[in-house]
Parts: sequence; structure tokens; C-alpha cells
Amino acid sequence: MLASLFFAAADGAPPDPMNPEPWVAGTAFVVFLVTMAMLFFFVWPVITRGLDDRNEKILGEIKAAEDARTQAKDALAEYERSLAEAREEANRTIAEARAEAQRLAEEMKASNERELADRMARAKADIEAAKKSAVADIHANATELASAIAGRILQREINAADQARLVEESLKELDTAGV
Repeated sequence: MLASLFFAAADGAPPDPMNPEPWVAGTAFVVFLVTMAMLFFFVWPVITRGLDDRNEKILGEIKAAEDARTQAKDALAEYERSLAEAREEANRTIAEARAEAQRLAEEMKASNERELADRMARAKADIEAAKKSAVADIHANATELASAIAGRILQREINAADQARLVEESLKELDTAGV
């Protein structure tokens, strides 16, 4: 084509692009066909393969993203289920601990009540023993006192029989008085 322009320029007439010479148009058409064939057989398959690979890669990434999202959703559901189970277990443990504490409190209360009742019974027994001891001491002191008073009143010594009789009478009087 450059050659035709060169030759046309040599004639002095400017070339007419709308009416080219037939051999120039044929050459251009052959070059076009050869270029298209080379593009069709060598370039276009590479471009198509690249586009197909890219399309497959994009589709694979989309699928991987959807799979990841599904896995994340499943993991979240599993986490929520585990969390609910953990809360339930914690509530159950707390309830068991409260029940155990209540049971221990009741056992301690019953034990304390038994211990208090035992202490009260021992205290009553000790009081009763002390009362009997005090009454016996009072009786002994009363006997001595009565003997001393009677000896002064009678101005004589009281023998053992008289003393025993006085003790018996004094004890009867004390028993009737409620001492």
C-alpha cells in the first residue's frame, strides 16, 4: 500500500481512497484475511483460554466464598448451641449448688438443734444434780443447825437417836415446803 502511494505520488496525482486500485484492494484484503486467520488460530484461543480460566477462577472463588459463608453459619449455629448448653449446664450447676447448700443448711440446723437439745438436757441434769446436792447440803446444814438450836434450847447435848429423829422431822418439813 505504501508502494502504491509512492507510485501514485510519483505520477503527481493524489490517490483516491474511495476508488483504490484493484491490486491494492486485493492485497489489503489478503493481508486482512491472513491477519484474521492468524488472530483466529493463534491469538483468539489464548485470549479465550485466559478468559475461561479467569471465569473459572472467579466462579471458584464465588463458590469458595459461599462455602466459607455456609461454614461460618454452621460454626455460628454450633457456637450458639454450645453456648446455650453451657448456660444450661451453668444454671443446672447453680441449682444443684443451691440445693446442696439448702440441704447442708438444713442438716446444720438439725444438728445444731440436736446439739442444743442435748446441751439443754445435760444442763437440766446438771441443774437437777446441783439442786439435789444443794438440797442435801441444806439438809445437812439444817440438821446441824437444828441440833445446835435444840441443844441450846434444851441446854443439853442431843444424842445420835435424838439427832436422827430431828433430821427426819426436818426433812419432812422441808419436803412439804417444796424445797
